[in-house]
Amino acid sequence: MDPTLSEFVWQTRYRDASADPAENGIEDTWKRVANAVAAVERDAPLWRGRFFGLLRDFRFLPGGRILAGAGTARHVTLFNCFVMGLIDDSMEGIFDALKEGAVTMQQGGGVGYDFSTLRPRGSRARATGMVASGPVSFMHVWDSMCATIFATGARRGAMMATLRCDHPDIEEFIDAKRAPDVLRRFNLSVLVTDALMRAVKDGSDWPLVFPERELQAGGDARGFVERTWSGSTTAVRCRIRKLVPARELWKRLCESAYDSAEPGVLFIDRINAENNLGYCETLSATNPCGEEPLPPFGACNLGSINLPAFLWNPFTPDARLDIGGIRDTARLAVRFLDNVIDISKFPLLRQREQVHRSRRIGLGITGLADALAMLALRYDSEAARQAAARVMEAIRNAAYEASIGLAQEKGAFPEYRADAYLERPFIRALPGELQGAIRRSGIRNSHLTAIAPAGTISLLAHNVSSGIEPSFGTEVERRVVAHDGTYRTFRAMNHAYAVWRQEHGVSAELPPYFADGADIPARDHLLMQAALQPYVDGGISKTISLPREFPKVGVAEIFGSAYELGVKGCTVYRAGTRPAVVAEYEPERGAHCCNVEREAD
Repeated sequence: MDPTLSEFVWQTRYRDASADPAENGIEDTWKRVANAVAAVERDAPLWRGRFFGLLRDFRFLPGGRILAGAGTARHVTLFNCFVMGLIDDSMEGIFDALKEGAVTMQQGGGVGYDFSTLRPRGSRARATGMVASGPVSFMHVWDSMCATIFATGARRGAMMATLRCDHPDIEEFIDAKRAPDVLRRFNLSVLVTDALMRAVKDGSDWPLVFPERELQAGGDARGFVERTWSGSTTAVRCRIRKLVPARELWKRLCESAYDSAEPGVLFIDRINAENNLGYCETLSATNPCGEEPLPPFGACNLGSINLPAFLWNPFTPDARLDIGGIRDTARLAVRFLDNVIDISKFPLLRQREQVHRSRRIGLGITGLADALAMLALRYDSEAARQAAARVMEAIRNAAYEASIGLAQEKGAFPEYRADAYLERPFIRALPGELQGAIRRSGIRNSHLTAIAPAGTISLLAHNVSSGIEPSFGTEVERRVVAHDGTYRTFRAMNHAYAVWRQEHGVSAELPPYFADGADIPARDHLLMQAALQPYVDGGISKTISLPREFPKVGVAEIFGSAYELGVKGCTVYRAGTRPAVVAEYEPERGAHCCNVEREAD
């Protein structure tokens, strides 16, 4: 008998076939993972049982690397994604960074890089006088490396590249993926500053600059400015290489996103201003799907609460979410993810050191659209946004409460500094009793919440809607890659739709709250993201899906609204873009067209 989609995903990505005896079903996987994660506890049998109950029936979906690697004999990391170290602008530094990325991906992690430290195309180095080919040229080297490592198998490499909006090569970066067959292993995001947004509003010129210390003396310059560049903590003298109209640069970015779904935007000043560890680190890159802004050598340790598993009396007037059960799950999931930090291997020593200094975790949700449908709420309604916000607020509070308790038991994260931490904006917005408890006891984890795309693990959990995305069809074809690199196609029902059909039959007319992503106005996508952001100390992976006929000028309005609404980043995907790969990417429409093969599970 052919496997179902859920069974196939388990067999190709998460089953430990080398175990003795080999795992025969998902319960065997849950037992293996629960046993491994409980091993660091004083009373391991007690926590083994509790962690198994956490995983059972897909109530909590840990990151795919945890499911695939915890408790196996394989030498792999349990962290899905990493931000790599800053790239030193030298041939040795560039290829050292390439090697570190290759080692990280070979052990199962996706990677993010800030390429802003590389000299612009055509500039001469101060030390050697050699002419630079620019950051985009080296991105092609990374892309080839990633393609080689993941040439076969059931997973595809995932990478993120970011570049400052004032880097002299920003125009080349913006246009880098207009052709459908280049840089296919990369997602791209522009680091957009508050200053650029003001310049766009004012209609002023925008200087493209690079640190003077890295450039040959006496080169072409149109003046100098002070910038806190990537890798520096204080402002450095930068040479103005070019002046461009800010609105023309913004238009170019928006039109590229319209035409090719790349790049996205990251509002980097907001990301740093709201970072819980802003007193000791500066962020300039994210993991491949953008939900975790991380410092150099930082990593994301992710898990998602599966909301439909907590839905009582679906599709009835008595339908409701078990908020108490969600809180209890969040508390236990924090302990689970904190333990993962201690049992995981790391490709690089610096990654281990960085992770243990902050003990970041990212607890989020998946199946939101399904849960809303089961509550008879349209995704684009104010009532749906309020319901989603109440859930995320409950998760935030329970997660912080649990982490405070862990600090009492096991100690606070090493970078914790009470006065500095309690002054951070996200912490100051917590309920007063939580702030007081942090001051008294500390906190185990610097960050606790993030919302990942959760595409693959949502397929595993019987095709619940991914992350906070709306459903993209009640019945769709899913192409999933097999162990040998070939594809299997499955016809699959969306989870909520399957439950509704079981109760109402195949001939009943669908109610209006089954709204596909294509039916959701762009602003309502943004409003859902904005409704949840106050309760998320990390980032949110979210793609604004647009119809093919959406007006080109509308993307600028979307990105501008994203900035005004207070979200940390934004990505759009217009139906029919990137036609050479549409069959592969469009059914999932994940972040940056990042389908279930490219999200690093």
